[in-house]
Amino acid sequence: MNRFLMLSLMACLALASAYAQGTEIDFEKYALDNGLKVILHQDTSTPIVSIAVMYHVGSKNEDPARTGFAHFFEHLLFEGSENIGRGEFSRYVQDAGGRLNAYTSSDNTCYYETLPSNQLELGLWLESERMLHAKVDQKGIETQREVVKEEMRARYDNRPYGSFRKEIARRLYRKYPYSWTPIGSMDHLNAAAEEDYVNFYRQFYVPNNAVLVIAGDFEPKLAKEWVSKYFKDIPKREGPIYRPEVQEPPLGGPVRDTIFDEIQLPGVFMAFRTPAIGEKDFYAVKMLAKVLSEGESSRLKKSLVDEQQLAVQTNNDVEEREGPSLALAFAIGNAGVEPHVLEKAMNAEVEKVQQEGITEEEFRKLQNQVESQFVNQNTTIAGIADNLATYEVLYGDANLINEELSHYLAVTREDIQNAAKKYFVEDNSVVLYYLPKPNQP
Repeated sequence: MNRFLMLSLMACLALASAYAQGTEIDFEKYALDNGLKVILHQDTSTPIVSIAVMYHVGSKNEDPARTGFAHFFEHLLFEGSENIGRGEFSRYVQDAGGRLNAYTSSDNTCYYETLPSNQLELGLWLESERMLHAKVDQKGIETQREVVKEEMRARYDNRPYGSFRKEIARRLYRKYPYSWTPIGSMDHLNAAAEEDYVNFYRQFYVPNNAVLVIAGDFEPKLAKEWVSKYFKDIPKREGPIYRPEVQEPPLGGPVRDTIFDEIQLPGVFMAFRTPAIGEKDFYAVKMLAKVLSEGESSRLKKSLVDEQQLAVQTNNDVEEREGPSLALAFAIGNAGVEPHVLEKAMNAEVEKVQQEGITEEEFRKLQNQVESQFVNQNTTIAGIADNLATYEVLYGDANLINEELSHYLAVTREDIQNAAKKYFVEDNSVVLYYLPKPNQP
């Protein structure tokens, strides 16, 4: 079969993999002697298998003078290994009719493949090569530096409003190492020696800092034999694995600034410090953010875009983090609208929730929305693999894949109103005005 046809077919099969048994995700978890945690979820409904290897390392684990390493390794570890030729890692997967990718956050890095089920052993061999002896040398470093530079230009430097995450991060955090974004600093990457990259790899890309998930159509006994064959002899790290142990003090007052950018319309970006993942108030904050600015019926969209016609776009984001998280809302104004008018209108919607709460109709719709999103996350094999890895690595409990929804559904209207009063306040905020650069003579 044509390789691209196979890839398309696999994507369709993955999307169609629903769970007739209900929403409960069955899995088995065990650990190898070297500390590697292994999670197996069997589903024989489609002939595909997904592998996810998640390392407990993100940008917060970096040296402040060497930022960008975690994201850089997301690229670098596709270079190959002692047994995989340079640039051939992806070709192995694609020639087998599979697909692969990776991502990095402030807290974790994940590599994953979706393959025909008869190619499970190939995927496990590839990931063991990545963990055991990846190519971390000057040639690969120089090659991937150019790739990351291009990503920096495309996502941040040459994109309207593209710098807002970096600008917010460095103002919202004073001590905790979230004050830089995962892409980090190109100056730091350029200044680093090959030895710096090798040391980062040896510290964090070890079995006792990782979780391996296999989900899909496989025989558990055979899968365990292959996991043992390819991973059991990889040595664990004996020394400590760096975790930041700092307390972020309260923001202590509003932080405001103006950024001049290559844009035509003004923008207001508003961020609030919020609780870490798993904390009780975290769930209320997430639901509050949805009410305010997620979807066509959100309060900010209805008020600023539809009714007052002050903005062309509103949106939100809640970054889920092991340390202090953040909630972000922004509005891009119509031509001629002053940013302080946008900000006042955004604050007015927050104040309504603080004073009046949300309606019963909004609350029922919100619960349905949250439940639907959870179901959708677990309707693909790849989604289940990623969720199992995330809950195990960041929350310490893979079974939250079955229990996390209950935490959201336990949130009351009063919890959402209290979260607005406690966290979405001026003394806990960073507000950035984005304005067009003045015309130069």
